[in-house]
Amino acid sequence: MAVVKILVIPGSLRTGSLNLRLASVVAHEFALAGVDVTRVSLADYPLPIYDGDLEAKNDVPRNAINLKRMIGSHHGIAVVTPEYNSSLPPLLKNAIDWVSRVEDRGERRGQVFRERAFASAAASAGRFGGSRCLAALRLVLASCRATVIPNQLALSFADKAYDDRDRLTNSADAEALQAMVTQLIDVAQHMI
Repeated sequence: MAVVKILVIPGSLRTGSLNLRLASVVAHEFALAGVDVTRVSLADYPLPIYDGDLEAKNDVPRNAINLKRMIGSHHGIAVVTPEYNSSLPPLLKNAIDWVSRVEDRGERRGQVFRERAFASAAASAGRFGGSRCLAALRLVLASCRATVIPNQLALSFADKAYDDRDRLTNSADAEALQAMVTQLIDVAQHMI
């Protein structure tokens, strides 16, 4: 059987972001599980705000195509996102919107979502841990007809959630992370 390839996409660029830190921990857990893991930054794929007129005039931006192909070269995707006003940050939503418009040769628009398994995680200094954003992300990915696994991680009080070696100190959080990692690998293997 082929080695499972997992892509970790943080939905934040901010220096010191709790979600960038969580994305590192998530990527590390996937590596410990023996899969081929890649972590990208959306800063490497700058995109204009989605606009249908812009798309009609100039087609889909090259960075949207490149991000779609990066997603397409992996079996599973773990999205780690901050929560903005109980929803997705514009950076992440815009990237999803543009990628959903890519139609490579021999594919239908948005096909990359339908053929991959997705996991979601969020970190917040508050008690909800980004859980409202995870519901919004699940809705957006489901509208793209993606397979979104049930297990997710909403890391509450994330500014105090780690030990000095970046391990989660709360056993329930660590178990939720492990369950998410295991389930994404399992579902991705079945989709290969």
